[in-house]
Amino acid sequence: MRLLIVGGSWFVGREIVSAAISRGYDVTVFNRGRSGRPPVGATFVQGDWEDRWDVARLAGHGPWDVVVDVAGSIPAVVRNVARSLAPVTGRYVFISTISAYRDWPYAPVDESSPLWDSTPDHDPGTRRWDPDAYGPLKVGCELAIRREFGDDVLVIRPHVILGPHEYVGRLAWWLRRIDRGGRVLAPAPPDRGFQPVDVRDVASFTLDQVGQGSNGVYNVAAPIGRDTYGALLAACKEVTGGAAEIVWVDEQWLLRQGVVEWTELPLWRALPNAWAMDAGRAQAEGLRCRPLEVTVRDTWAWLSNGGRPVDHERFAEHGIAPAREAGLLAEWDRVTPRAAAS
Repeated sequence: MRLLIVGGSWFVGREIVSAAISRGYDVTVFNRGRSGRPPVGATFVQGDWEDRWDVARLAGHGPWDVVVDVAGSIPAVVRNVARSLAPVTGRYVFISTISAYRDWPYAPVDESSPLWDSTPDHDPGTRRWDPDAYGPLKVGCELAIRREFGDDVLVIRPHVILGPHEYVGRLAWWLRRIDRGGRVLAPAPPDRGFQPVDVRDVASFTLDQVGQGSNGVYNVAAPIGRDTYGALLAACKEVTGGAAEIVWVDEQWLLRQGVVEWTELPLWRALPNAWAMDAGRAQAEGLRCRPLEVTVRDTWAWLSNGGRPVDHERFAEHGIAPAREAGLLAEWDRVTPRAAAS
């Protein structure tokens, strides 16, 4: 199997590269090289995929059986890359997102759920992170790829991905906050459903489908109802030494205080369907999600051993300021003096 991976040095791509090498694939990695070179065993082609000459030079290194695109987010750029690679590549695999679904996080989603309206030729003119544009842009990338490759396309739409080397900083923030100890503000209820997927399981499932020649769309997430938000924080407390006191605070009260979902308290959404992604199709095809506790433990081990994610603007978005957290806890104690802690 000759595999071209576009991206491949950050998080999902890094894991796919390593796993593909371990499977004995002939792996070529194409990126700018700003976040380090790929591991031993991969051929590295350095270049910028927004430079048409770099992309043309890349095509000269082919052919490949499959290209795996872990970085695409601008439809016009992905269109150009897909068009250049179509003559030298058999299939195109694209790592998309749950944000492609128009109704998420307000309704449950499966592979047939409606997507955002988009176009395969769109370029927003900026490369800054925009959470509102992210889903439509990813849909545009999917459309661009299908226009160039037809049915020879595999699309992976994962829910939130966690694990070692996570650069967004969601799980890392919770681990470091709980390790700091003291009273920790947490959004009740603790039995809220939760279904992130480990980066290693995304990589393994993607490569399994590559090996089987699969096409189509697969949602990738942990089983609905298996994990809870409380289990996440309990695992963080366990691996960091158990000194913190988790204080569960009514989420509607937090909203009234202006606490920002998803970022100030990472991975929190006060919506019943935020963690209702149907991944049954992938599970029927062999997706296996390791226990949440293992993901938490391994991420903490990586951080504790000096692990540092690549620099990204999204990392700074996550986490509540200590003074704000303390003030909210004090006010919560004042209005509900018998508030439960764990």
